[in-house]
Amino acid sequence: MRTTRNPSRESVQRVHSGLSVHRQRRWGLGIRRARAAVAAAVLVAMTLLGTALAPAGASTGSAGGGGGGFRPGAPGVGDAYFPNYGNGGYDVRHYLLKVAYDPPTDRLTGVATISATATQNLSRFNLDFVGLTVRSIKVNGRAASWSRTAHELMVTPRHGLPKGHRFTTVVRYDGVPITQQLVLGPGFTIEAGFIHPDDGAIVAGQPEVAASWFPVNDHPIDKASYTFVVTAPAGLQVVANGRLLGRTRHGAKRTWVWNAPEPMASYLATVNIGQFDTHRYRTHDGLWMYDALDPDLFDEAVGPVDPASPTFGGIARDSFARQGEILDFLEQRFSRYPFSTGGGIVDDYDNLQFALETQTRPIYSKYFFTTPANGDSVVVHELAHQWFGDSVALAEWKHIWLNEGFAQYAEWLWSEEEGLGTAQEQFDALYNGIPADDPFWQVVIGDPGPELLFDNAVYFRGAMAVHALRLEVGGRDFFRILHAWTTRRASGNGTIPQFIRLAERVSGEQLDDLFQAWLFTGSKPALETAAAARVSASPPAPSMELMRR
Repeated sequence: MRTTRNPSRESVQRVHSGLSVHRQRRWGLGIRRARAAVAAAVLVAMTLLGTALAPAGASTGSAGGGGGGFRPGAPGVGDAYFPNYGNGGYDVRHYLLKVAYDPPTDRLTGVATISATATQNLSRFNLDFVGLTVRSIKVNGRAASWSRTAHELMVTPRHGLPKGHRFTTVVRYDGVPITQQLVLGPGFTIEAGFIHPDDGAIVAGQPEVAASWFPVNDHPIDKASYTFVVTAPAGLQVVANGRLLGRTRHGAKRTWVWNAPEPMASYLATVNIGQFDTHRYRTHDGLWMYDALDPDLFDEAVGPVDPASPTFGGIARDSFARQGEILDFLEQRFSRYPFSTGGGIVDDYDNLQFALETQTRPIYSKYFFTTPANGDSVVVHELAHQWFGDSVALAEWKHIWLNEGFAQYAEWLWSEEEGLGTAQEQFDALYNGIPADDPFWQVVIGDPGPELLFDNAVYFRGAMAVHALRLEVGGRDFFRILHAWTTRRASGNGTIPQFIRLAERVSGEQLDDLFQAWLFTGSKPALETAAAARVSASPPAPSMELMRR
């Protein structure tokens, strides 16, 4: 994910062959959040209050203490940064989300059918759910009792669920989904989560967003397949993950059915409702693509005072036209594309200021599409995440380097391909351009902490760490490592220690010192003599300023 300063359209300067070029900010790049709760975002604004809610219609029932060998599932998966994210005691296989959305009132009405398997003898289980009103819950067709806190929905079925038993939970709910308001600086906030533009909805956020619009086991460790059945005004388009199966008009409404069969982390699930020009096509090797561009983008010039300026829509359309080419490029360096469809979404919403790797169909701010090079590069970044972050998701949020370091490095590889500067030149410019006493080097990117989860260093030092690995093991073994990682852990999860062990097995080298220096040391890594001489001969980055808070 990346962010951009919308009001002034400021950007990060990045180096190609020693020359600065403007780049849009990444999600939270350099944002030093004051509290871990801010990283969790306003989605869970009152989680810490822990006050049990008993809304009208709630059945508070039994506490589900669990006798006869049955016990409640854990209220979190134990993530070191966000211990209450997700829930224990069950594994979700599929979410069927039937939702209706009314843009004039922002009201969402939903029925979530959750198919899961108990991983213990389960007397009670939790779902993550924020803000909306629960109307009823059934487990295996029978009414269940339930209670709530600000973030947890605790469900007690009529009978205990034995370990290995498949069960189905149906939750009916409604209300106005809340939107995150993240403060990035004085007078500057960005929206994330369930966003309400004037004509519909945008769903995108990280690390937690799903709980704001459906009940969910909200952690990447519990992936599931999804079906979205979305009803909206007939004049609007609905675009979600996966493949469009059909749409049916009934009066003033239209219902759309999208299916995402591959396992997906909950924060990557998206539904977007609004005015879109859609384009459905196949790449040269047969992959179905589905692109959606807000038509207003084609009326908005990047440089409004320049009559010859291109439009955001024109640049985005041209960058999207290269998606097949970009996927081919990434497949040659990683492995076969892991999903059955692809595409992208750009809305003309002024306060959408980030791009996110929503699975199969990333969402982009229009402000990335200011030049063809910028547009192509952000598409490379988000498509690289389809391997690093989506197909192979992090097992805990502290392993964020596995997502952002490799997506950033994919941009460097693409830059080489396009003749805009080699990965080595960008590594050298960063190493020369950032002095040893700069706070950039103090971030321990292999375990940055929740406040620095999306810091500048996670991306740029992260890409430098990837390049350092390439230099150490050589190009042949480097790409063998990337192929092995993205194939052996496809549709699953991974950790940094697991990646290190794989890299050592593939290369036959002992890499502890390299990873300790680049991932787990809060100082500027020293280079080998030859590398240091090469870097010292490289020009520093002119006006290199990594935006940091």
